[in-house]
Amino acid sequence: MIEILPHQLPDLAYWFADGPPGTVALTQHALISGNGRWWVDRPDAPRAVVVSCADHALFRGDPTALSPLSLAGFAGHHAQAPARFLPLLGSSFDLLVPWERMVYLHRQSTAAPRPPHGVKVRRLLPQDAAALGSLGADASWIHASWGGPAGLAASGHGWGAFHAGRVLAVACTYFRGTGYEDVACVTLPEHRRQRLALACVTALCRDIAARGHTPSWTCSRDNRASRLLAWTAGFRLADEYVHYLTGRPVRQDIGVVA
Repeated sequence: MIEILPHQLPDLAYWFADGPPGTVALTQHALISGNGRWWVDRPDAPRAVVVSCADHALFRGDPTALSPLSLAGFAGHHAQAPARFLPLLGSSFDLLVPWERMVYLHRQSTAAPRPPHGVKVRRLLPQDAAALGSLGADASWIHASWGGPAGLAASGHGWGAFHAGRVLAVACTYFRGTGYEDVACVTLPEHRRQRLALACVTALCRDIAARGHTPSWTCSRDNRASRLLAWTAGFRLADEYVHYLTGRPVRQDIGVVA
């Protein structure tokens, strides 16, 4: 596939206008924040378009315009695509694991829980980049959609629970769209069950509502903890869909840069 800049295909948003709130927000986030990447099968009158942000990739258009080798760069991604793409994806990677997803929308405001003594819940600031980076590799996904710790810290779209300069939990707009903002959160394992994530999510949802947007929440059907937190924070189930975790390219000896 050929990587392009967003301005090279003015109707990019049209290709991705449908889908669950988080999917639409991903495309808009990639355009607005500049943290997405875009590919087409050909620069003029493309037949297939792919956008990726963090480890998510959305496929649209005609799959017959693509070859398995052209998708090698999307190994290890969460791929969402119409059913017509599944034969192509299945022949492109050694694994294609379906992952059922639950989509929630924020329907009910909730009171923020009182944090433990010494813990302060506040908006992330640019100087918090180092604290976010210290969360470690297991939590690095939380800032991937903003290009890294500095991007999230400076975005104005995140809240954290801090103690003695250390961040214990973070909630942020993972994908910011023009109507929906898809929410994500993470808590250090040793500080779970203290309602820190709930406090951060509650503050974030108030921010999102003040911007005139609707908070959305997307998680795996199997992630009971995430689903329970979403419900407690006032989110209610609105939709379900499936995306696919891609394995290694079928032909690893031939690399295609994406």
